[in-house]
Amino acid sequence: MSAPAPSTLAIVDAEPLPRQDEVLTDAALAFVAELHRQFTPRRNELLARRGERRAEIARTSTLDFLPETAAVRADDSWKVAPAPAALSDRRVEITGPTDRKMTINALNSGAKVWLADFEDASAPTWENVILGQLNLTDAYERRIDFTDPKSGKSYALKPADELATVVTRPRGWHLDERHLQLDGTPVPGALVDFGLYFFHNAQRLIDLGKGPYFYLPKTESHLEARLWNDIFVFAQEYVGIPQGTVRATVLIETITAAYEMEEILYELRDHASGLNAGRWDYLFSIVKNFRDGGAKFVLPDRNAVTMTAPFMRAYTELLVRTCHKRGAHAIGGMAAFIPSRRDAEVNKVAFEKVKADKDREANDGFDGSWVAHPDLVPIALASFDAVLGEKPNQKDRLREDVSVAAGDLIAIDTLDAKPTYDGLRNAVAVGIRYIEAWLRGLGAVAIFNLMEDAATAEISRSQIWQWINADVVFENGEHATADLARKVAAEELAAIREEIGEETFTAGKWQQAHDLLLQVSLDQDYADFLTLPAYEQLR
Repeated sequence: MSAPAPSTLAIVDAEPLPRQDEVLTDAALAFVAELHRQFTPRRNELLARRGERRAEIARTSTLDFLPETAAVRADDSWKVAPAPAALSDRRVEITGPTDRKMTINALNSGAKVWLADFEDASAPTWENVILGQLNLTDAYERRIDFTDPKSGKSYALKPADELATVVTRPRGWHLDERHLQLDGTPVPGALVDFGLYFFHNAQRLIDLGKGPYFYLPKTESHLEARLWNDIFVFAQEYVGIPQGTVRATVLIETITAAYEMEEILYELRDHASGLNAGRWDYLFSIVKNFRDGGAKFVLPDRNAVTMTAPFMRAYTELLVRTCHKRGAHAIGGMAAFIPSRRDAEVNKVAFEKVKADKDREANDGFDGSWVAHPDLVPIALASFDAVLGEKPNQKDRLREDVSVAAGDLIAIDTLDAKPTYDGLRNAVAVGIRYIEAWLRGLGAVAIFNLMEDAATAEISRSQIWQWINADVVFENGEHATADLARKVAAEELAAIREEIGEETFTAGKWQQAHDLLLQVSLDQDYADFLTLPAYEQLR
C-alpha cells in the first residue's frame, strides 16, 4: 500500500487578491509546506529556548561570550564565502516595504542595495504579503509601473545596470502567517516570505547575474543561524541550484546575538554575506532581557542613546572587527530622516547630522550603511566614497585595535543621560501614531520627519514599561506611573483628534492604537513582541 500523499497548505480566511494565483501556485505551496514540515518543529524549540535564556538573564543580570564555542572564536583559519559580484559593493542600502511605488523608487534610488522588507517596515496583511511577492517578480521581469492616483505622476524602472541589488527580509521567527495553514497549524511567516520568494525567484535572479539574497531579522543565537543555514541547504537542493548561491546578512539587533557574532557567521559561513548594526531593536532587546536588572539597566530617552554611547560603540566596533576578521561585510545603521518639502532649515540641520553619522561609520570601518529615503542616498554615498574611493569595500581593514570585554556591551550606566518627562510624552505620541498606521496595514510611517517602523514602537512601549517598573522620577518631579502614562496617552489622543478632525479620527484606528499601546506598556507581564497582540487585531 502506498503512503498517503502529504497534506497541502490551506488558504484560510483570506479574501482572494488579483493575480494571487501567480504567487500561490501548487508547486510553490508544496515547497512552503515542505519547509514547514521539515523546520517548524526546530523553530518552535528555539523559541522555547529564548524563554529559557531570558529566565537565566533575569536570574543573573549578566551575559557573557559562550564558553562552549570558544574554539570557533579562537580558530583564525575560517572565513565566510567570498561575496558574489552583486554584493561586493554595498556602500549605501535603502530600506522599505515592497509596495509597488516603493519597489520602483527603491530600485531607482541610486543605492547599491535595496532591503525589500516583509518585516518591520511592512504590516503583514494578506495583501502586503502576497502582492509584495508579486511586485518583486514583476520588477525582475521588468513589467512593473505605477501611476499615483492622487498626483497622476508615473513611475517606471531605470535601465537594469542602474538598479539596486535586492536583499529581501522575511519576518522574524516569532510571527506566524495565519492565512496559510497545514492541518490547522499556521506556517511561520519567515518560511512563507522566504519560501515564496525563493521558489519563484532563485533561478530568475541567477539568470540576471544576481541571486537570492536575504537579511535575517531578530536572530538571538547561533543556533537560530544554524536553522537558517539548514533551510538554505534544503531549499537550494529542492530547486536544483548550486549550494552557496544563497547569501544572508544577519541583523545583530538583539543583545544576545551581540555575544555570538562570530558563531553566527560560522554557522552560515557558506552563505554568509555580513552583519548589520541597528539601534531601536537592539535597545528594545536590552530592555526586554534586562528588565529585572534594576536601575543600572534603565535607558534614558531613546533619542539620547546615540551610536556614540559607550555601550553602543562597543557593539558597533566589535561588529566591524568580527566581520572583517571573517571576510564579511559590516553594514551600519539607519538614517531615518524624511526631508521636508517646506522647511529648508530643518533639512539643513538634519542633513548635517546624517553626514556626521555616515562619516563616523565609514571612518570606523563599516562597508556600507542604511538610509530610509532616496534624498539621503547621495549624502551617505559621499561619506563612503571619501573613505573607499574606487574600492568596493574595506574588509581589509581589520580593526585589530578594537578590544571589547563582555561587560562593555551592557554597560548601560556609563550614560549620563536620564529619562525625561518629554521622553515619556514622545514615546506615547510616536507609539500611538505608529500603531494606528500599522493596524491600517502600513509598516513604514513618517512621524515627526522620521521614517519609523515596528522597532520604533517596540522601543517606545518598552521604555514606558521600564520607567514605570523602575519607578523613575523625571526631572519635573513626576513619578513614572501607570496613571501618568494613561493621562499622557489621553492628552495625546485628544490632541490628535483636534489636529486631524473628527471625521478623519473616527475613520482611523486611533482608540484601538491607544488601547493597545497602553496594554503592552502597562501589563505586568511584558509581551515579548508588540506585533503578536497587534497581529490579532490586524484585519
